[in-house]
Amino acid sequence: MIQCCKVGEIMNNTLDHKCPKCDAVLKFNPESQNWKCEYCRSKFNLEDLNTIELNKEVSSEIDVYTCQNCGAEILADANTSATFCIYCKNTAILKNKLEGAFNPDYLIPFKTTKEDAIKAFKKHCKGKWLMPKAFNMKKNIKEISGIYVPFWLYNLDSTGEIEVKCEKISEWKSGDYNYKKIDTYKAIRGGNISFENIPVDGSKKFENDILNSIEPYNYEELKGFNYSYLSGFLSEKYDLNEEESVIDANTRARNSFIEEMKSDITGYDSKTLSDNSINIYNSKSSYVLLPVWFLNIKYKDKMYTFAMNGQTGKIVGNIPVDIKKAIFIWIGLFLIIFIFMLLLNIFSLIILRGKL
Repeated sequence: MIQCCKVGEIMNNTLDHKCPKCDAVLKFNPESQNWKCEYCRSKFNLEDLNTIELNKEVSSEIDVYTCQNCGAEILADANTSATFCIYCKNTAILKNKLEGAFNPDYLIPFKTTKEDAIKAFKKHCKGKWLMPKAFNMKKNIKEISGIYVPFWLYNLDSTGEIEVKCEKISEWKSGDYNYKKIDTYKAIRGGNISFENIPVDGSKKFENDILNSIEPYNYEELKGFNYSYLSGFLSEKYDLNEEESVIDANTRARNSFIEEMKSDITGYDSKTLSDNSINIYNSKSSYVLLPVWFLNIKYKDKMYTFAMNGQTGKIVGNIPVDIKKAIFIWIGLFLIIFIFMLLLNIFSLIILRGKL
């Protein structure tokens, strides 16, 4: 069941994403990086939209759907077409107003289209013979949905040093004996490193492993936030604030600091971190929305999520094995091998009898 509640009048500063010429739906086109009306074919760039009075003083209603299966909430403006929960596939349209504390500083617009995402998904699945049938069904593939995911971007400074146990291993043979010698050393490295744009997912609804796997983004393409970029896409607001998310940013910075220092230690067969003293400071953050194409497919009561970077096209996702298909294939292979061996034996007996 889906609960639908009504939100009162839209504030005057809410964009309606209507074509100024014909009042039809106006959607952002990732390929041209402009806005195109699908009815009258008019095109607009961001400067055009900023100079046209799209902020009309009208009363309207927005539907806020609450998914009873997973509890996700998303606000749908007039142009949002997706009508299913991207987390659990229950019918829903998610999102709350992006205003006040939830108003992003920047975003990266989608550069890949839904067609690009579908092609990438099909390529990802190609050649996987044990894949369940559901993963090739058109009705499932068409549910790929573009969503702006909330992120915190952190700029951090770090200073400190690490202590590493290093080993050099020598092996040789003398007579009937094999020898192995391990020399142990202690290496210390220290320094200062500044980090820019460390991304941390600001939503509890998304799996961090998946979002980390489709990195990196090109942050040189960050643009000042404008509601018009959201036309035709879903967007989610953060539920992990800046103070909560900085913990993950510090962890990523600390791990990167250690790896960078260890990379300066060369000439050893093994390197093991034994101690470290690292200070992270000067934390500065920006609240941004990053583009991701999502597809959830349910198989045997488990949800399998595919994600594609909406800017670079990098895709990740796990595909389950259809046990029935696997059994049929193994039986088929067994029969082929059995028949081959049987024919081989028969052929050998014929040759043997011929010799006799």
